[in-house]
This record gives sequence, structure tokens and C-alpha cells, in this order.
Amino acid sequence: MSTAQEHSLKTADGPATAEPAAAPLPADPAQLRALPASALPDLARTLRRRLVEITSRTGGHLGPNLGVVELTLALHREFRSPQEALVFDTGHQAYVHKMLTGRADLAGLRSAGGVAGYPARDESDHDVVENSHASGSIAWAHGIDRAHRLAGEPGASVAVIGDGALTGGVGLEALNVLGADVGSRTVVVLNDNTRSYAPTVGGLALHLQALREGAVRPGGDVFTALGLTYLGPVDGHDPEALAAVLRRAREAAEDVTRAGVLVHVVTRKGAGFERAEADAIDQWHSTGPFEISPPVVAEVDPAVDAPAPRDTWTAHLGAAVLSAARADERVLALSAAMVDPVGLTPMQRELPERVVDVGIAEQLALDTAAGLSRGGAKPVVALYATFLGRAVDQLLLDVALHGEDVTITLDRAGVTGEDGPSHHGLWDLGLACQVPGLALWAPRDGDHLDTAVPAALALDGPAVVRFPKGACPTPVPTRARIPAGEVLAGDAERPIDALVLSIGPLAGSAVEAAARLEGEREGANIVVLDPVQALPLAAPLLDLAASAGAVLTVEDGIAERGVGAALAVRLAQRASRSAPAPAVRTLGVAQEFVPHGTRADILAAHGLDAEGIARGLRAVLA
Repeated sequence: MSTAQEHSLKTADGPATAEPAAAPLPADPAQLRALPASALPDLARTLRRRLVEITSRTGGHLGPNLGVVELTLALHREFRSPQEALVFDTGHQAYVHKMLTGRADLAGLRSAGGVAGYPARDESDHDVVENSHASGSIAWAHGIDRAHRLAGEPGASVAVIGDGALTGGVGLEALNVLGADVGSRTVVVLNDNTRSYAPTVGGLALHLQALREGAVRPGGDVFTALGLTYLGPVDGHDPEALAAVLRRAREAAEDVTRAGVLVHVVTRKGAGFERAEADAIDQWHSTGPFEISPPVVAEVDPAVDAPAPRDTWTAHLGAAVLSAARADERVLALSAAMVDPVGLTPMQRELPERVVDVGIAEQLALDTAAGLSRGGAKPVVALYATFLGRAVDQLLLDVALHGEDVTITLDRAGVTGEDGPSHHGLWDLGLACQVPGLALWAPRDGDHLDTAVPAALALDGPAVVRFPKGACPTPVPTRARIPAGEVLAGDAERPIDALVLSIGPLAGSAVEAAARLEGEREGANIVVLDPVQALPLAAPLLDLAASAGAVLTVEDGIAERGVGAALAVRLAQRASRSAPAPAVRTLGVAQEFVPHGTRADILAAHGLDAEGIARGLRAVLA
């Protein structure tokens, strides 16, 4: 690595005022390609400083982007985007790409109306794939290449796959096919930083380590064995080495006697920002706003001055799973490369042999859990809600069909906010409603999450516990317990004008809305009910709903496919001309891809705040 490059890495961590004024970034890749190679180290330093400054205000995926500065510069100099597609996997490592394609300031990053935290086609023709779920880039790039070859169009296509995404099955499946496609012009750039959130797991990770250490004879790598042209490993922070290897990759890709090309690039997550590089958990994979130069604080006595832990959903989940594991040695926890983000770190520290990380492979996690259940264990699979969709077949036909005793916990369920359409957890309720025999809990607060986990584990069969991102809300007290659930407002013993079925953490808004309607309609009995266990729909709940004058359901999932929709179908099936069903209105998120913004603003826009729920009540009571 050059002296200038070392300097850029060392000086990026510090206040922006410590650096001289930087030249403006290239407005597009053509301007970047026109720069002399000698300008790249200073440009890399400028990019890193801007990344730190911007994410210090907005938060975002800082660590992955610091690691791909030189690589992204090299890709845009050696390939002609957008004619030659650059597919980033996952998309959270595309900030530098955005800055070099007309979005230098990442204006409004991750806020409503601003630049998205992942590639977005409506922002730029340079953004190809925006769903941000890992492992699909090679198949995308290979598909684009096949289409271009069929049409007689020139040029390569490039998949930039990293952050552990090659542990995902579809990535390996794509390599298998690409290795046999002689004449393919697909270039796979493997960004090997040894990590997803945490260190990458599995035999392939060990093989990459051996390649990095020079312990594999030339031609003895697995990629060559599959039929690919393997180039590397190369220092991903050395502009000259990157330029040379990418030129060789293009030559190999244009050789009609060869199949695809794989370039093994070694990078450091968080490179150039000391606090990120030193972070053992995830090297600042994703951060909220922060101070670039943290203030010096007086030394504290941790026994006296330790801050109280935040009352978050994730923290409650982690404590509940650890407690269950302490009480029952059959309990194991599985993660798909996200042990810490889903709350399993306390259990991993105390009971490391009972926490299994399968890599970015949700299908594998559920099938492994099914096997564990068959073997007599009680597995807990902890995922983000958005990623459950990657393993629907396994949930339906491996876990549920066989009645296996698998508990799935879904963090970031419902509207998640700043990460946008690919990361909102909006689909899980609709999926769960289609799975025979599945039990589901959507606790309304942290205390109910504490009890939902052991309740799910106590059942013999598949179960889901889902909860949102962030801090737990203030608990909503229970006024009465009845067979249908917990009454939060109104009187279930009197005739019910409207039954509000509240699923999950929107209970506080539902209670507030009910109070507004009762204030507007003297004598109205608006009952707000938390069913506690939302699925399967229990007979007492159906009986109560059928007896009400009207029913309003509230959930932070897709309105047309969730628990409310399932309830409406069941009530309609019970109805007849002589005994009609009550009017039912389902409140939820519209069946569309919801852009990024704050959770509160998105909920309000979809009528899921107190005012929106009150409007729904007025409509169903009209």
C-alpha cells in the first residue's frame, strides 16, 4: 500500500476541520475516469471524510462503505456503468457508488424524500438492484449478461458480493451455473472483509482464509474447480493493484473460451475510521447519529455509574431466550449471520455451544431447526421479519407440515423506517396467516414479549413471536381478562358498539382512539381487545367479534392479508341472511412497497396513529 494511501486511512478519523478543503467529487463516472491515477488517494480520503460527516448526522451503514472506497473507485474507472451493470450485494455498501454517480452529498440520507440507504432505481440509472436482501447479485448479473449476449450487446456485467453474502445458498447456486457458462462476460467481485455483521462462518470462510494466507496451491481453489477464472487475492485498498486485476478480469470475461470470472478482493470493514475498525461486534456495520470527535468524559466506576440498559424490544427478546435456555437445556438459538442484531449476544456469551450461526441462509436456519426439533431439541430461530420471506417454503413444508417444535422470533416487524421498502417487516403476518397450525404472538409491550417467548416454547408445534424495532412503548394496562384476550378499554360484558382488535404495539393508539370516539358518542361502548395470542383465531374471539355491532382490526402489517383479513373471512363464513356478520374494517399498511421515512410518519400516513384509528372507527360506525 502506498504512503499516500496509508495517510488517507490514518487521517480519516478526526474532526472535519482538521482536513484541508477538499476538491469537489466527480459528477459522474466519466469525470472519474478522466482523472489521473495519482488523484485517487486524495479522492479516497475525501470520500471517507464525507462518509463519516454524513452518517454522523443521519446514521447509516458506515462500516461497509468505508471498506469499499478504493474498490468502488476502481470499479467505476474500469467498467462503464450503467451500460455495464454494477450489482451491489448487499446494497448497503453502495454509498460510495451513489456519491460517484451524481449524489455526492447523499442529501437527506435515509429520510423521507431523501437519498435511500440502498440502491434505488428512481434515483439513478446506475442503481440496478434495490431489494438489499443478500446473495442474489451473481444471479442478477449473470442474467443481465445472458440477455445482453442474446441481444448482441457488448460489455461485461459485474456482481459485487460481500459482507458474508456468499454464505447464502442462492449465491452458491449462481456460482455453480456461472462456472459452466462458457462465454459468459460476468465478473464476480468478492469483497472479502471476513464479516457480515459478525465474522463470516462456514467452510467457505475457512477456504477464503487459506487463500488470503497463501495456503492454497495455484489452481487449487474452489472457484477454479467450479470452472471460473479466479484472480486474487488482491489488496482492496491499493488502487494500482485493483486497476490491474480488474483489467485482467475484463480480458478474461471477454475471452469466449472461458466461463465467468471471480476477483477475490480483501478489504477491511470500517477502513480509515479508527473507532469503526476497533469495534469488535460489527465494526460499525450500521450506526445512528454520532459525534465525530467524542467529548472526553471523566472516568466512572462501572459498579456505581453504569447506565441502565435501554428498554428495547431486542433486549427483552435476548433476555427471554437466555432465561428459557437456562431453564431448559433443550433450548438452542439459531441466527442467520445476525447474532447481535437479533438479541442473542447475551446467550452466546453465556452458552456459546447453544447458539448456532448458519450464515446469511434463512432457508438453512429453518431446515436445521426442523432437524433439531426432530432430534428432541427446542430451537429458537431469531430473524428480522423482512427475512422470513426468504424461507417461506421451509416454514410451510418443512416446519409446519411436519408439526416441528420450532419457535421463530421476528425482530423489526411492521414498519421499520429508514431502511425502506426491502427492510420493512410488513409481510410476516400475511405469511403466517396462510400456515396451518402456526401459533403467533404479537406482544404490545416488553412485558408481554417476556411472557410470549416462554408461551411459544411451551407449545408443541411451530410458533412465531413478532415485535418492532426500537424502544418498547409504555405498557397499556389490562382492564379485564376474558377468554378472548385482554380488554384494554370498554366493557366486554355490555353490548359492544365496536370491537377494536389490536394486534401488537399499536395498542396505545387504539385505546386513545377509542377514548376519542366515546367522547364524541355519548354512551358508546368501544372495546379494545388484545388477543395476546393472535393466531390461530380462537373461538372465543370469533364469538365476541360476531356479537359486536362493528369490528375494527389494527395491525402494522399489510391490511389485505393479515390477521384482520383472516378474521373478516371467518366472520363472513359464519354469517347468514338471518344472522349477518358485523361490519368489519381492517386497518394496516396498504399493499404497496413503502418508501423510507420515520416509523411514526409512515404509520400516520397509513392511518395507524390514534387519529387514523379514530377515523376508521367513525367510518365503520357510520
